[in-house]
Amino acid sequence: MSADSESVVLIVDDDHELVKMYRHYLDEEYEVRVATSGEEALERYDPEVDVVLLDRRMPGMSGDEVLKRIRERGVDCRVVMVTAVNPDVDILDMEFDDYLTKPIKRAEIQDVVERMVARDALKRRVLESFALASKLATLEQKLNIEQLENSAEYKRLLDRFTELRNEFELHNSDAYYSDATLEKFEALMDQSGD
Repeated sequence: MSADSESVVLIVDDDHELVKMYRHYLDEEYEVRVATSGEEALERYDPEVDVVLLDRRMPGMSGDEVLKRIRERGVDCRVVMVTAVNPDVDILDMEFDDYLTKPIKRAEIQDVVERMVARDALKRRVLESFALASKLATLEQKLNIEQLENSAEYKRLLDRFTELRNEFELHNSDAYYSDATLEKFEALMDQSGD
């Protein structure tokens, strides 16, 4: 996610009117960039981009190729295919996060971007939680109860881990993703308790 609080969305579609319409739907909540070709999309894409709304069928470089090149750069962002192409088994090897079939309503565009931004934030919290769980488990294996009870640093780590775990229980904008994350937390808790 971008360093500032405003998420960056890149809209990629060769239909200038759709680009203008999607931008209008999103520009009050997000920093919006636009591209009307695959080549332009790669020029406008950088690590600050949080979400890409990507058309599959464009003249020149296709959306499929743009997606492949974005993933090759190793920068993690959420990519939503927004296209008139009905999905088929060819999508199984494509590394996108969601797939919307045109025509798309305003609420659908706003909802998918909101979910992708929330999912990105959730992913960062999951990574932090795994790191904390590993540290906690290491300390619990190496130190005795008295040492743990007297350690302000251990208490700080445990409090942050608990805080993150509670956030997952409250998070509901992407229930499937949240449920899977909670299952991982439960497994971590079981491992650190052994």
